[in-house]
Amino acid sequence: MQQQHRIIVLGAGYSGAIAAGRLAKRLRREDVAITLVNAEPDFVERVRLHQLATGQELAPRPFSEMFAGTGVALRYAKVTAVDPDRKHVTVTDTDTATESDGAEELPYDTLVYALGSGWNSQGVPGTAEHAHEISGRPGALRLRERLAGLDAGQQVLVIGGGLTGLEAATEFAEARPDLDIALAVRGGLGDTLSPKGREHLRKVIDRLGITVHEQTAVTEVAPDHVTAEDGTAIPASVTVWTAGFAVHPIARATALEVSDTGQIVVDATMRSLSHPDVYAIGDAALVAGPGDKPLRMSCASGVPTAWQAADAIAARLTGTKLPTTPLRYFNQCISLGRKEGLIQYVTADDRAVSAALTGRLAAFYKELVCKGAAWGVAHPTLGVPSRRRPVVRAGQQPQVAAAPAEA
Repeated sequence: MQQQHRIIVLGAGYSGAIAAGRLAKRLRREDVAITLVNAEPDFVERVRLHQLATGQELAPRPFSEMFAGTGVALRYAKVTAVDPDRKHVTVTDTDTATESDGAEELPYDTLVYALGSGWNSQGVPGTAEHAHEISGRPGALRLRERLAGLDAGQQVLVIGGGLTGLEAATEFAEARPDLDIALAVRGGLGDTLSPKGREHLRKVIDRLGITVHEQTAVTEVAPDHVTAEDGTAIPASVTVWTAGFAVHPIARATALEVSDTGQIVVDATMRSLSHPDVYAIGDAALVAGPGDKPLRMSCASGVPTAWQAADAIAARLTGTKLPTTPLRYFNQCISLGRKEGLIQYVTADDRAVSAALTGRLAAFYKELVCKGAAWGVAHPTLGVPSRRRPVVRAGQQPQVAAAPAEA
């Protein structure tokens, strides 16, 4: 009996979890051994962490239930190293006292790298010591505890005018109207939105009583204030940093070809340009979208890259046609608290158009998107029956299976 083809998926965020499940439904269990490595035993809805920070409870989603009966093996461990030349990853079980005690090398034939991203302080002094972040559940829970302990009238300052910053500031203001919520943005408020989108955003911000500091670049964070580039001190009992994300540093420490941002450089099928046995998806991948513009780090980018990689891996292993679906954007979905939302429609390369959906209908739409994304993790083929194909063994694989995807 021939050895199973070993597929290891690192990271079980939206991208990694979807890729693992999709592979399990594309390939025969007797032919492949799929292992999903993740530090936590349940799925974290990252797009809802601003809700968690305000005290809202999120539905538990254990991986043991999500992947029951799929054939995907779960390994709860922290990834500490990747060696793409030797085709090994090093992990440490999360219940081990020290890394040296539990370090283990896992060999693979195909690796799917989906370790995602975390917060990026951009080198601003004081952020590590004095700022909170909501890029992961531990940070959101720490912020939750801090916000719960604030007295009426204390200041909460959110740094960053991207989607995460807008959602955080409005969620905090709606959940805690007794607090003084402020938002500091480097440019103008909603300056990437359409005129209709900007008008609605300002209307909601004003109604929630949020103070906005526009054209404000923060250069230092202190325990009770931040300092702007022009020397202005902005008071803050709590500072929440959302000004950008940085990818996990492990890829940069390997022989993989990475970009200046530390993202793995891939082709149209999410395959590493330097190591063809490695695929990168989600925030960890430098993916060329329409017009060769890199896709932004987001759930909207991560899920399609997971589909693309899983289908490409399955195609190469089974000798079938490679997927050539172009990746593109349709809209930006922004929650503005639980009762308001903004759906900004965009071009394929993510530029705002005039059309936008606003108000309660937009909030309902965004909620459906969040629920749909979580449902997609547990149902990686979107509920459509898939045919599991046999793997074509080495030496018998048609040439088409190894050909690069069309751009």
